[in-house]
Amino acid sequence: MSAQFPERDEEPQREKAARMPDDDVVAILLQQHARIRALFGEVKGAEGDRKQDTFNELRGLLAVHETAEEMVVRPAAKDTAGKDEADARNSEEKEANKVLARLEKMDLSSREFDVQFAQFEQEVLAHARHEEAEEFPALESGCTPEQRQTMGRRLLTAERIAPTHPHPTAAGSPALQWTIGPFASLLDRARDAFSTTGR
Repeated sequence: MSAQFPERDEEPQREKAARMPDDDVVAILLQQHARIRALFGEVKGAEGDRKQDTFNELRGLLAVHETAEEMVVRPAAKDTAGKDEADARNSEEKEANKVLARLEKMDLSSREFDVQFAQFEQEVLAHARHEEAEEFPALESGCTPEQRQTMGRRLLTAERIAPTHPHPTAAGSPALQWTIGPFASLLDRARDAFSTTGR
């Protein structure tokens, strides 16, 4: 999978995003991909509480990012990039959600976490490269700038109400994300607030 799409530094993605309107859905997603890439590196280089805090940030960003993509981007991608492309990305996100849920329960200082996290990083970054090479160009050519800006605003709204923890039962299904997501989000955000105040 990753052989088709060479490694990408986040800087060119940020530069491309900077040339687009701030609320263009592709610009928003490119910026988030760049942040995700950076966070993977930060988690690998951190220890103790810093590692936990950085992993929590990555986990939260991945959870809301993938949920919002499934709710907002995938229906448009099905029309512009094709059903097979949209289904493949949803399937990858469902699998990533399962792995993220397992990682969340592990001891971050363990060798097992580091090994599984490194594999997870490769899978997530390969997924992002697929989106950047196939899905995003289809959105750019198949949607007007105004449509992409509307999608961008909808994506940011969806992220504000999306769960902040992985929920494998809903992952990969836009319909379930719309149905279960808001309720899961309320529980997640309460859990996050409790764990922050409990420190």
